[in-house]
Amino acid sequence: MLKKSLFYIFFALSLFGVMGVSYVSDKLERSPVVTCNAPYGFFPTKNAKFYTYPEKIVLQPWRGQHHIYAVFKIPQGYQYEYLFRLKIPGEPIHCGGLVPVEENVIAGIPRKQGYYLVRGYLNTRIALNLIFQGKINQLQQSQNWQLGYVKK
Repeated sequence: MLKKSLFYIFFALSLFGVMGVSYVSDKLERSPVVTCNAPYGFFPTKNAKFYTYPEKIVLQPWRGQHHIYAVFKIPQGYQYEYLFRLKIPGEPIHCGGLVPVEENVIAGIPRKQGYYLVRGYLNTRIALNLIFQGKINQLQQSQNWQLGYVKK
Protein backbone atom coordinates (compact mmCIF):
# COMPACT_ATOMS: atom_id res chain seq x y z
CA MET A 1 0.00 0.00 0.00
CA LEU A 2 2.86 2.37 0.85
CA LYS A 3 4.52 1.70 -2.52
CA LYS A 4 1.31 2.56 -4.34
CA SER A 5 0.89 5.83 -2.41
CA LEU A 6 4.51 6.83 -3.08
CA PHE A 7 4.04 6.07 -6.78
CA TYR A 8 0.98 8.38 -6.95
CA ILE A 9 2.78 11.13 -5.05
CA PHE A 10 5.83 11.00 -7.36
CA PHE A 11 3.58 10.81 -10.41
CA ALA A 12 1.61 13.89 -9.32
CA LEU A 13 4.80 15.83 -8.49
CA SER A 14 6.38 15.01 -11.84
CA LEU A 15 3.16 15.90 -13.68
CA PHE A 16 2.97 19.28 -11.95
CA GLY A 17 6.70 19.80 -12.57
CA VAL A 18 6.36 19.18 -16.31
CA MET A 19 3.27 21.39 -16.53
CA GLY A 20 5.02 24.15 -14.57
CA VAL A 21 8.13 24.09 -16.75
CA SER A 22 5.95 24.12 -19.87
CA TYR A 23 3.95 27.10 -18.58
CA VAL A 24 7.05 29.09 -17.61
CA SER A 25 8.85 28.39 -20.90
CA ASP A 26 5.76 29.40 -22.84
CA LYS A 27 5.63 32.72 -20.99
CA LEU A 28 9.35 33.38 -21.44
CA GLU A 29 9.42 32.56 -25.14
CA ARG A 30 9.29 35.61 -27.39
CA SER A 31 6.42 35.74 -29.81
CA PRO A 32 7.44 35.58 -33.47
CA VAL A 33 4.98 38.39 -34.22
CA VAL A 34 6.65 41.74 -33.62
CA THR A 35 4.43 44.35 -32.01
CA CYS A 36 4.80 48.02 -32.86
CA ASN A 37 4.60 49.12 -29.24
CA ALA A 38 7.88 47.49 -28.24
CA PRO A 39 9.74 50.05 -26.10
CA TYR A 40 13.07 49.35 -27.82
CA GLY A 41 11.76 49.53 -31.42
CA PHE A 42 11.85 53.21 -32.27
CA PHE A 43 14.13 56.11 -31.34
CA PRO A 44 12.57 58.92 -29.33
CA THR A 45 14.70 61.81 -30.53
CA LYS A 46 14.55 65.59 -30.63
CA ASN A 47 17.02 65.62 -33.52
CA ALA A 48 15.95 65.13 -37.10
CA LYS A 49 14.65 61.68 -37.94
CA PHE A 50 14.80 60.56 -41.55
CA TYR A 51 12.80 57.86 -43.31
CA THR A 52 13.63 55.57 -46.16
CA TYR A 53 11.66 53.14 -48.28
CA PRO A 54 12.85 49.77 -49.57
CA GLU A 55 14.95 49.27 -52.66
CA LYS A 56 13.42 45.83 -53.13
CA ILE A 57 10.50 43.86 -51.68
CA VAL A 58 10.47 40.05 -51.76
CA LEU A 59 7.15 38.24 -51.27
CA GLN A 60 7.60 34.48 -51.50
CA PRO A 61 5.53 32.99 -48.66
CA TRP A 62 5.32 29.60 -50.39
CA ARG A 63 9.04 29.19 -49.65
CA GLY A 64 8.31 29.36 -45.92
CA GLN A 65 9.61 31.51 -43.12
CA HIS A 66 12.03 34.40 -43.84
CA HIS A 67 10.95 34.90 -47.45
CA ILE A 68 8.91 38.06 -46.95
CA TYR A 69 11.23 40.99 -46.53
CA ALA A 70 12.29 44.40 -47.78
CA VAL A 71 15.83 45.63 -48.38
CA PHE A 72 16.54 49.18 -47.18
CA LYS A 73 19.57 51.42 -47.93
CA ILE A 74 20.87 53.47 -45.00
CA PRO A 75 23.58 56.16 -45.32
CA GLN A 76 26.87 55.53 -43.50
CA GLY A 77 27.04 57.40 -40.20
CA TYR A 78 23.35 56.87 -39.48
CA GLN A 79 21.69 54.36 -37.14
CA TYR A 80 18.46 52.69 -38.23
CA GLU A 81 15.63 51.96 -35.84
CA TYR A 82 15.20 48.40 -34.62
CA LEU A 83 11.78 47.96 -36.24
CA PHE A 84 10.26 49.05 -39.54
CA ARG A 85 6.61 49.92 -40.15
CA LEU A 86 4.24 48.52 -42.75
CA LYS A 87 1.35 50.94 -43.25
CA ILE A 88 -1.39 49.56 -45.48
CA PRO A 89 -4.57 51.67 -45.75
CA GLY A 90 -7.46 50.14 -43.82
CA GLU A 91 -5.14 47.92 -41.74
CA PRO A 92 -3.42 48.39 -38.39
CA ILE A 93 0.26 49.26 -38.63
CA HIS A 94 2.44 46.14 -38.66
CA CYS A 95 6.10 46.05 -37.67
CA GLY A 96 9.00 43.78 -38.42
CA GLY A 97 12.56 43.23 -37.30
CA LEU A 98 15.75 44.20 -39.12
CA VAL A 99 18.99 42.39 -39.87
CA PRO A 100 22.11 43.92 -41.46
CA VAL A 101 23.05 42.47 -44.85
CA GLU A 102 26.58 41.14 -45.17
CA GLU A 103 26.78 40.56 -48.93
CA ASN A 104 28.12 43.22 -51.29
CA VAL A 105 25.31 42.59 -53.76
CA ILE A 106 21.91 41.29 -52.77
CA ALA A 107 19.44 40.18 -55.43
CA GLY A 108 20.46 42.79 -57.96
CA ILE A 109 20.94 45.68 -55.51
CA PRO A 110 24.60 46.72 -55.64
CA ARG A 111 25.92 48.24 -52.46
CA LYS A 112 26.33 51.94 -53.14
CA GLN A 113 29.36 53.81 -51.81
CA GLY A 114 28.42 55.54 -48.55
CA TYR A 115 25.43 53.28 -47.83
CA TYR A 116 24.81 49.95 -46.17
CA LEU A 117 21.91 47.54 -46.56
CA VAL A 118 19.51 46.14 -43.98
CA ARG A 119 16.82 43.55 -44.49
CA GLY A 120 13.47 43.96 -42.76
CA TYR A 121 11.49 40.77 -42.20
CA LEU A 122 7.71 40.68 -41.97
CA ASN A 123 6.05 37.76 -40.21
CA THR A 124 4.76 35.24 -42.75
CA ARG A 125 1.40 34.94 -40.99
CA ILE A 126 0.80 38.67 -41.31
CA ALA A 127 1.76 38.68 -44.98
CA LEU A 128 -0.43 35.67 -45.78
CA ASN A 129 -3.35 37.29 -43.99
CA LEU A 130 -2.91 40.45 -46.10
CA ILE A 131 -2.54 38.42 -49.31
CA PHE A 132 -5.72 36.44 -48.57
CA GLN A 133 -7.53 39.75 -48.03
CA GLY A 134 -6.52 40.75 -51.57
CA LYS A 135 -3.96 43.35 -50.47
CA ILE A 136 -0.95 41.92 -52.28
CA ASN A 137 -0.63 45.04 -54.45
CA GLN A 138 -0.43 47.27 -51.37
CA LEU A 139 2.10 44.86 -49.87
CA GLN A 140 4.30 45.24 -52.96
CA GLN A 141 4.26 49.06 -52.90
CA SER A 142 7.44 50.46 -51.39
CA GLN A 143 5.76 53.59 -49.97
CA ASN A 144 3.88 51.34 -47.52
CA TRP A 145 7.17 50.08 -45.97
CA GLN A 146 8.97 52.68 -43.86
CA LEU A 147 12.19 52.63 -41.86
CA GLY A 148 13.39 55.50 -39.69
CA TYR A 149 17.03 56.41 -39.06
CA VAL A 150 18.95 59.07 -37.16
CA LYS A 151 22.45 60.54 -37.17
CA LYS A 152 24.81 58.54 -34.92
